[in-house]
This record gives sequence, C-alpha cells and structure tokens, in this order.
Amino acid sequence: MTEGFEGLEARLWAILAPYRDRFEEGSAYGLVTSRRPGARAHDFFAGVRVAPKHLAFHLMPIFTDSALLDGPSPALRKQLKGKTTFDFTAIDDGLLTELEGLTARSFDAYMVGHA
Repeated sequence: MTEGFEGLEARLWAILAPYRDRFEEGSAYGLVTSRRPGARAHDFFAGVRVAPKHLAFHLMPIFTDSALLDGPSPALRKQLKGKTTFDFTAIDDGLLTELEGLTARSFDAYMVGHA
C-alpha cells in the first residue's frame, strides 16, 4: 500500500462512522460493507476497499437513486468510477467534505421504508 493511504482510509471510514450503529457489517466480493440488519449481501449502503494504487469508496444508493448525483461538484464526479465507486489517491479535504454530504443524503435515501 502506498504511504499515506492509512490516513485516507481512516478518513473514508470516518465518513461512515455516524451510521455505524444503524448497520451491521457485511461483505460482498471481499469488500467490507455496512448494511441494514438482515439485508442481503449486495443490498449494502457503503464500504471502503483498499486497492494497490487507490482507495475506493463504494456508495450503493447512488446506483438506485440517480438524483443523488445531481448535486456533486465536477471535481467529485471526476472521482466516480463506474456507477457507485469514488476512487481516491490522496486526502483532499474539500472532496472528502463533499463526499460526507453526499453520504448523508444517500443514507436518507437508503433508509426510506427501512427505518
């Protein structure tokens, strides 16, 4: 792992910390995930994956509710790889703060009908 990823990984998990008491830990494809209690493996909220050259923040609600992607800045959208994964190689306070807000909105969307 590239030096400095430890701090970035901690920051990404910190974004999920406010929701931890509402979720159980799960996994999908080796990815440690947070999901509603009793949810199926692929019905998860979010997770963080360490890759050799980046860290991936998976945020599943943006897959099912595309309106969540109406607000993020072009800089954050540039980090979006695929349909649900934001890749980071370094700490960028502005992007992580914006991701934190998107995660909060995504939590609300994920929990609709499951509170």
